[in-house]
Amino acid sequence: MSKKIGGLIVLIAMVFTLAGGFAGSADAAPEARQVEELTIIWAEWDPANYLQEIGNLYEAETGIKVNIIQEPWGSFYDRVAAEWAARGDAYDMTVGDSQWIGQGVEQGHYMELTDFFIDNDIVDTVTPATLQFYGEYPAGSERYYAYPTEGDAVGWAYRMDLFEDPDNMEAFEETYGYPLAVPETWYQLYDIAEFFTRPDDNLYGVGVYTQIDYDGLTMGYETAMFSWGADWQDADSQVIGVVNSERAVEALEFYRDLYQFAPPGTDNAFFAEMNDVFINGQAAMIMNYFAFFPALANPGVNPYADVTGFFATPEGPYGDRYTSLGGQGLSVINYISDERKQASLDFIEWFASEEVQFEWARVGGYTCNIEVLESDEFLNNTAYNPAFADSMTFVKDFWNIPQFGELLEPVQRHLHAYVVGGEGTASEALDAVVIEQYSILVEAGVLEE
Repeated sequence: MSKKIGGLIVLIAMVFTLAGGFAGSADAAPEARQVEELTIIWAEWDPANYLQEIGNLYEAETGIKVNIIQEPWGSFYDRVAAEWAARGDAYDMTVGDSQWIGQGVEQGHYMELTDFFIDNDIVDTVTPATLQFYGEYPAGSERYYAYPTEGDAVGWAYRMDLFEDPDNMEAFEETYGYPLAVPETWYQLYDIAEFFTRPDDNLYGVGVYTQIDYDGLTMGYETAMFSWGADWQDADSQVIGVVNSERAVEALEFYRDLYQFAPPGTDNAFFAEMNDVFINGQAAMIMNYFAFFPALANPGVNPYADVTGFFATPEGPYGDRYTSLGGQGLSVINYISDERKQASLDFIEWFASEEVQFEWARVGGYTCNIEVLESDEFLNNTAYNPAFADSMTFVKDFWNIPQFGELLEPVQRHLHAYVVGGEGTASEALDAVVIEQYSILVEAGVLEE
């Protein structure tokens, strides 16, 4: 155990003594004290390791062991869905994707946490956007089923040495008429990408998501689409005239044009490929989820670590500014016993406390806690934390209803054919998406024909 964690245990123990303890402490309700272990399933990645560190801290305080079960990303949903289908109780909690929440709620897999959040003053501790997209269902209902746990969003990394080179600065301003700097708008980002695209030097302006599998391309495109003021649906869940609106078409055309400045071989690229082209010196800028930026700040991994900077997604042409949500929320499984439910709530109450959220951020977790995000300690901890904190105030997400997977597939297919394959027009691609999505929503009863 690190000195840092050990010191926090002492501090929290002192606070508990004065305040009477958290619900998960020795003074917890009798039914909670009967539980000796809690099991949480999450994907196999570094944040799950960080959560195990926090779980070890909880065990030291309460005597309740916390086991973090990790499943590879490719099979994570399938494993959880199989347990849901069996109404199983192998896991007490899951840190599930934001897009799962509709299925989790409508099919009865997730325990409602609304009263628990309100009674324990948790609602106002996290940023409104993260509570909305990680925890609330249906949208606007103020009913909550997950605690915002691992915040994430699409951000940007860039080569400061290239941006600050005097020759580049002079040439850029001479060509575009304004100084070379971190882009404040998408059009400035486009100019910078164009400027740094130098195939003879094996240097390209920007890396963007194009992966056709699951949701990679969608996450990249919607970061632009949202910032053009477009969306996936209106207030009535209608897609006709929304998904294929003029602004959506304009955003898709822009995204395809931006892709022309991407390094070769990124025609099916997601987070791993983005970091690769940056580390290899092929890209002046890349988009990527913040969860994958620690590698770029590591000199043992990235030879440009000392000259790597980070910025939040810039503003769109009509004054809108959004970025694609990533990350997950912590939910309690409905099929466990009442005793285990109470013990799970005790853990969440403890985990949501400001002291523990500070520690969650220190070990590497991406907190959604407002006080932590705004603290000097957090903002000065890494080069990318300021851009992350900024991003978590303007994130937006894809559909989160149970049919999200069906709605996602035609987006991936038609957009990839247009952006990467060069097939047809942006308007034709989005019209094709609308036809399929409308049919899916009508069949699901979300829309009336």
